[in-house]
Amino acid sequence: MEKTYWLSYDLGVGGNYEKLYGWLDDHNAVPCGDSVAFFKYSYNKDEDPDKKLKQDLIDSLDLKAGNKLYLIRRKEGEDKTVGSFIYGKRSAAPWKGFGSSTQDIEDQ
Repeated sequence: MEKTYWLSYDLGVGGNYEKLYGWLDDHNAVPCGDSVAFFKYSYNKDEDPDKKLKQDLIDSLDLKAGNKLYLIRRKEGEDKTVGSFIYGKRSAAPWKGFGSSTQDIEDQ
C-alpha cells in the first residue's frame, strides 16, 4: 500500500541535508519549491503509515535542536488535509507585521 505525503523541512545552516536528500531520493520524492517535497510512502496494511514514516525519518536523519520536519497528508477516511510537526515546532512568522491590517493602540 502507498500513501501520499508532502514534507516541509528546515534543517538550518548546519543541518545534514545530505542524509535528508538521500532519503528523499530513495523515496523518489519530487521538489515542490524551496524545502518542500512530494512523495508516496509504502507500508503494510497492518501498519500506521504516519507513525511508520515518522519513525523512518527520525531514525534516518541526524536531527538536532532547531531542525523542523512538517508532514502534510490526507486524513484517512476523510476528505480533509492535515499537517503536523513530526520534529521541531512552529516559530514566529517572518512576515508578521507586513500585512495591511493594523491595530489602533492607545498610549495611556
